[in-house]
Amino acid sequence: MDFELSAEQRLFRDTVRAFADDEIRPVAQAMEASEEYPEQIVAKMRQMGLFGLTVPEEFGGTAADLVSYALAFEEISRAWMGVAGILGSHSLSCAMIARYGTPRQQREYLPGLASGARRTGIALTEPAVGTDLQGIETVARRSGGDYVITGRKMWITNARHADPLPVLAKTDPAASPAHRGMSVLLVPAAAAGFQVVRDLPKLGYHGPETCEVVLDDVRVPASALLGGEEGCGLQQVLSALEIGRINIAARAVGVAQAAYDQALRYAGQREAFGRPIADFQAIQLKIADMATKIQAARLLTYWAADRMGGQGHAGGRADLESGMAKVFASEVAVECALIAMQVHGAYGYSSEFVVERLYRDAPLMAIGEGTNDILRTVIARALASGRGKIG
Repeated sequence: MDFELSAEQRLFRDTVRAFADDEIRPVAQAMEASEEYPEQIVAKMRQMGLFGLTVPEEFGGTAADLVSYALAFEEISRAWMGVAGILGSHSLSCAMIARYGTPRQQREYLPGLASGARRTGIALTEPAVGTDLQGIETVARRSGGDYVITGRKMWITNARHADPLPVLAKTDPAASPAHRGMSVLLVPAAAAGFQVVRDLPKLGYHGPETCEVVLDDVRVPASALLGGEEGCGLQQVLSALEIGRINIAARAVGVAQAAYDQALRYAGQREAFGRPIADFQAIQLKIADMATKIQAARLLTYWAADRMGGQGHAGGRADLESGMAKVFASEVAVECALIAMQVHGAYGYSSEFVVERLYRDAPLMAIGEGTNDILRTVIARALASGRGKIG
């Protein structure tokens, strides 16, 4: 039992931390407030190879272990969670293409995705469908040697930059159960009928675009079918979402750590009744609770990432581990963001202070990649079936 990072993981963490401290943190407040897209930060992430975290080395990626993958999202989110979002759905989809794509799809897409010359995301959610993916209404019908896709997708990160964009659709709408008729198609950005119609207004998570996408009789060749076999789409997506929950958990740890850092710094500087407020027991209790829960969330996230490194890529399920990490870490992030605001008092409510941004960003982690209530049922089913266990 070893709770320490390896020498390679520490070096990687320190490299990403230095990048976040030097090039993200100084501009985060201003860029987030103006909703400016962080082009220069993205360019630096390309140079660092961060877009290839989940791409095999044979295609130019770094094939990072999943603990290092988590470290990247944690460190970037400490500076600005929105930037981590640009990598999030991209990495998830790269992993899905690497694992399930045909050799031709892997050769065509993965080298460009690894370098960041191409970017990607994933189109799952619809206006009336969130967690219940079997209820999607987007349809892909065969037409000669092509598929014709019709539907609408919502809350799509990287929609304006994704090429290709994996789209979950029903290739057999009459299939029962529904998941047997669901497939993923890799839609090129230039496909006729593919349109990003608007950027959705958001409370937080500024930086990456989050869009509504319309697919109006979008025609793609049959070779765009991920893996080359119909009916595998939901399985492919759910497997990728397990990796996605690791990055969400790690982002949550990063936001929680940033909230703690801000609260501890402010408590040491702010004085009341002639003393730093850090001397008062009420503040000390808040700081202690934050530190304890953050470290627990961090260790749970690293544990889940380590377990997935052995299970997930070998075809086993890791929904218990990734679900536990995502649920716990995201709720710690929400709690710590609120406590940091309370420690700051009225200043915590000011957009001039970082904690106000953290307070707006934190709730997304409790919603994204499966709401926490849904994931609690996933965890419970895994435990009840004997597939997962603790102790």
